[in-house]
Amino acid sequence: MENLIRFRQSDLAKITNFRNGEVKFGEKMYVVPKDEDVSNFILNCEAKYVILGIPEDVGVRANLGRPGAESAWKSAIQSIANIQHNRFCKGNSVLVLGQVDVSQEIEEASTLNENDPEERKKLFKIVEQIDKEVSHIIFSIVKAGKTPIIIGGGHNNAYGNIKGTALAKGKPISAVNFDAHSDFRILEGRHSGNGFSYAYEEGFLKNYFVFGLHESYTSKSVLDSLKKINDRVRYNTYDEIKIRQEKSFYQEMTNALEHIKYDSFGIEIDLDAVPNIASSAMTLSGFSAEELRVFVNHFGAHKNAAYIHICEGAPSLGEDKNNHLIGKLIGYLVTDFIKANTPK
Repeated sequence: MENLIRFRQSDLAKITNFRNGEVKFGEKMYVVPKDEDVSNFILNCEAKYVILGIPEDVGVRANLGRPGAESAWKSAIQSIANIQHNRFCKGNSVLVLGQVDVSQEIEEASTLNENDPEERKKLFKIVEQIDKEVSHIIFSIVKAGKTPIIIGGGHNNAYGNIKGTALAKGKPISAVNFDAHSDFRILEGRHSGNGFSYAYEEGFLKNYFVFGLHESYTSKSVLDSLKKINDRVRYNTYDEIKIRQEKSFYQEMTNALEHIKYDSFGIEIDLDAVPNIASSAMTLSGFSAEELRVFVNHFGAHKNAAYIHICEGAPSLGEDKNNHLIGKLIGYLVTDFIKANTPK
């Protein structure tokens, strides 16, 4: 499997805080042994869940956003390694595959100015290359019968997640997106704002539900395009649920699941929907971390949940003392998903 930097046993040992009388995820999670073929090991490994990091922010930059999303992976995996292995959630249900090797793309993008129209087009092309790498790895994981847990990067990677899963399943999949934005913008070139619209246009995305749009930060053109599309794309808004209280959070989760549950579906989580989380589009108003955890539990419990993707967190944009908290939140979401998704 090309364009993958494998996570090693020594990497786990470096980030795991060992303590007498405790067993941490880092002591139990699988990694691919040095001399093993990656695809064969994934296929035969007892672990059901495969963690993949995407440490990039090229898609965010191509969308004229603040860079920093590349920093979430490192923070998250360190937190995950130090979660307690116990009867509620077991580390040996997880294989840490490693991270997508985007070093070349990051280097190419570093010389480009996203505010220059011609150079922004070059960023679009770099995002397309990342798309290919992500979709190939996700395809391999899903084809092996495993469930990907994808961490980091911009929301441009929803495209690769959806495409890779759809190709492995042999048919389009659906998706629910916990997000302040639709990421269903015009097909102007690939970036973090149009991963779902590209996946829809190319036939990989069947039904799509955007959960919690912020009305003040969704353009008229996006609202118009969502309205014009047939019943396959639906949404609700944060404002109607939490501000005007016209709709119930719990009933809306039921409605959203009803829209997507008949096919394999991806769970997409944009951390910019949670207040005070350092991200490209940080907000002071949004659903709480507890509501997000309930959301992950609700959708993760369904048999057709095919993957979870947690993105857009940018610890490097926050206060140094708080950087670990984003990783800790991601760790909660990962274990919430595993606990909900594991057959009882």
